[in-house]
Amino acid sequence: MRDGGRIAAALAVLADMEERHKPARLALKSWANDARYAGAKDRAFVSGLVLDVLRRRRSLTWQMGLDTARSRVFGALALIWGWPLERIMAAASEVHGPGALSVAEETGLSVPLSLQEAPAAVRGDYPDWLESHMLRAYGETRDVEGEALAVRAPIDLRVNILKTDVVRALKALEPFSPVVLARADNAIRIIAPASSDRAAPVESAPEFERGWFEVQDLGSQIAALTAGDIRGKQVLDFCAGGGGKTLALAAAMGNSGQLYAYDADARRLTDTVRRSQRAGVRNLQVRSPIHADPLSGLEGKMDLVFVDAPCTGSGTWRRHPDAKWRLTADQLGRRMGEQDSVLNAAAPYVKPGGRLIYVTCSLFAEENEDRVASFVSRFANFATVDAPLRLTPRIDGADGFFIAIFDRAG
Repeated sequence: MRDGGRIAAALAVLADMEERHKPARLALKSWANDARYAGAKDRAFVSGLVLDVLRRRRSLTWQMGLDTARSRVFGALALIWGWPLERIMAAASEVHGPGALSVAEETGLSVPLSLQEAPAAVRGDYPDWLESHMLRAYGETRDVEGEALAVRAPIDLRVNILKTDVVRALKALEPFSPVVLARADNAIRIIAPASSDRAAPVESAPEFERGWFEVQDLGSQIAALTAGDIRGKQVLDFCAGGGGKTLALAAAMGNSGQLYAYDADARRLTDTVRRSQRAGVRNLQVRSPIHADPLSGLEGKMDLVFVDAPCTGSGTWRRHPDAKWRLTADQLGRRMGEQDSVLNAAAPYVKPGGRLIYVTCSLFAEENEDRVASFVSRFANFATVDAPLRLTPRIDGADGFFIAIFDRAG
């Protein structure tokens, strides 16, 4: 495909998302299925352009002075990808391109408006209705926190010490130029390529299939590490989902003690079994909700209950930028209710003297500090251990995470 066809394809994907209310992932997959002629580089280009437009939707609209998908796409090519005006004009006018630029589009590209006087929500690329939530969470830095959430994320890997070590993993990943991250034990990063390029195909490495490493954001790895020394312990991962943190906990346990994985949605546990087998985990029991009373017998016996709670996922906007435009106040309210319910359900499994860890990948105090305060008001026998931990892309180079630790009185 030539540049013009790729740009037109990106516009078609954005239109499909708008008209059919599709998530970006599904709209891109639908386009790729229909465009069998598109090669890997074409798909990477279209995906990268679509996601960059979504990451910077508000600031691109402001800078171009136009509120159209076309103007945002052209703006992304110029202001993010660094294309000169002549290249954009030539591509737009190609046979399969989106059509010649209008005078207003040329003006926007030639003299983009400065973001200096733009509102914080525009500079930070988030919806206006989230302004009070971002202000509460980050104060005067809310715009730069938003900016850090509007760039392409790297690929973070957790070396699986049940199968190998960091030195051997680095050797296996050498073609991708990996770097060690000091913030978390056994964490490796592969820097994000240019937006138009394919992400490093780490999952195609033979060592991935052997279970040497897992794709896992640095923030998620840090969250699992807050469990501390859990060798030989009884541990319940109460919202196990696909099993990323479950496997991190299993590695920390060194196949000692007993690890239980549970999720209210049985379908989400399917990958946990497969991934645990590849990772060499031998101390895991999957407790599926398809059975009656799946956690029966565990009440009051767990040294640690790990709650990776359902949340808005706002901390992952670098990876899922369309989510910030689809989020509503009603959805935020529902998540807060679900978080309270999950904590209510998980707390009885912690033994006296045991520990509960509450984790979200959310930016908002309503899902984080407020839920902590609400929990301790309902459960007087639980107390927070130190101050909760907040992680952000700007400060920590990780997805946005919140981690609170509670001890249960003996």
